[in-house]
Amino acid sequence: MTTSKLPDTSGIAVPTSKLVVFHRLVPNARLPQRADRSAAGSLPTRAFRYCEAATTASAFGYYIFPPIGFAIQWDGHDMVWTYEGAGDWMPLAAAQFPGFREQFDAIAPEEIREFSPPFLGSLQEPGLIQIWTGLVARTAPGWSLLIRAPANLPRAGGYEHFEGIIETDRWFGPLIANLRLTKTDVPIHFRPDYPLFQAQPVPRIAYDDTTLNNYELVPELSQFTPEDWDDYYDTVVRPNTQVVRPRGQYAAAARKRRAAEDPERGGKG
Repeated sequence: MTTSKLPDTSGIAVPTSKLVVFHRLVPNARLPQRADRSAAGSLPTRAFRYCEAATTASAFGYYIFPPIGFAIQWDGHDMVWTYEGAGDWMPLAAAQFPGFREQFDAIAPEEIREFSPPFLGSLQEPGLIQIWTGLVARTAPGWSLLIRAPANLPRAGGYEHFEGIIETDRWFGPLIANLRLTKTDVPIHFRPDYPLFQAQPVPRIAYDDTTLNNYELVPELSQFTPEDWDDYYDTVVRPNTQVVRPRGQYAAAARKRRAAEDPERGGKG
């Protein structure tokens, strides 16, 4: 058990300015879009209607897409890649987005020319790659972006996501994904119309050590307090003893609570 004092949370109210601003550098790349409660229509109907936990998680953040359709193949040592219209496979070490370097240098100030971000890169560790989305992001002061696999979407085969938290209120650089390839000797495809990852804004205080170290463990069932048992009864027992049990009681309660806290939003997702 840790009893450290929680930090002041008065500074994490919803910003009066934009929470996050996405800057598109690569022309014609698909723009980010708000993640939706149905996980892009992939949630089962029953989950969409009654599972508030799943729909809330699905809608938390923004879908970020690859700027072009492409494929990577790895033999366990070397990588090759190709993209729509390229025709041939090319060795992959570090690759610029097709035609972007010239566009970047034509617009960027002189001292920044030749510093266009690479689109793809194979990392030193076997099977690891880095993909740039064509975007740069800036968040409100005190907010960061958690980069993770899209919530509740069916996973594409052949790779896994590394999760990362970028302090985008302080760091104005390429918005990237780091992936681990899990298949060899087969093409792994990335579609420009399917989310590469989900970017979720989080207040920096949420992952501060002072915040996370303030927790307590209750190791024995016998240590439940009367209040714990009352809450367990209301959550688990009472719904199962009702003669007619309405579906989605948790979802209805959560939406009612949100509506009371934010009447303009009305509890809508």
